[in-house]
Amino acid sequence: MNWTTLLLFIPACFALNLAPGPNNLLSVSLASRYGFLPACWAGVGRLAAFVMMIALTAVGLAVVLQTSVMAFYIIKIGGALYLFYMAWQLWHADTSVAPAIDSHTHSLWRMMRQEFWLAAGNPKAMLIFTAFLPQFIDTSASSGLQFLILGSVFLLLEWLAIAVYAYVGAYLRRRFTEIRFRRRFNRGCAAVLGGAGVGLLLMRR
Repeated sequence: MNWTTLLLFIPACFALNLAPGPNNLLSVSLASRYGFLPACWAGVGRLAAFVMMIALTAVGLAVVLQTSVMAFYIIKIGGALYLFYMAWQLWHADTSVAPAIDSHTHSLWRMMRQEFWLAAGNPKAMLIFTAFLPQFIDTSASSGLQFLILGSVFLLLEWLAIAVYAYVGAYLRRRFTEIRFRRRFNRGCAAVLGGAGVGLLLMRR
């Protein structure tokens, strides 16, 4: 892998990082409720899930999702159910009291877990790593080192994307003094998450 390949990888990768999806939507929601920094730190959970996926891709185990019908559908259904659960929580969230910034450790761990399971339960993420990263690997050189470099760049850009969406959520927090806006925002997010869950159920290998 040379510098030209890396320079091509960065913008293509960042476009994927910035693409709207369940995890980025979660960053907006968390930042609007708890603040910018807690939402950014919660993204560590998502990064941990992506580290696992990149490692699986690097050692070739991601092929299981392409060859095993059972493994694919277990992950797909589990991810969809978690999306439905998150959607149900947002839809029924109490909007009568304006949320206050809460960066306590137990809340931060809970947010990290939400980010982790939302990312880990999405087989699309694994398939992106399986199909996207290998395109930038030079087969004539050490693939392990190249996966390490590309994976590190991906994670760095992903955290930057988390910060972007968290900033949007923190900015919207000013509107969260209005009960009607909170209710509409929560239910809009719930509808998107529910739609993503349906999309997962309809997705084929």
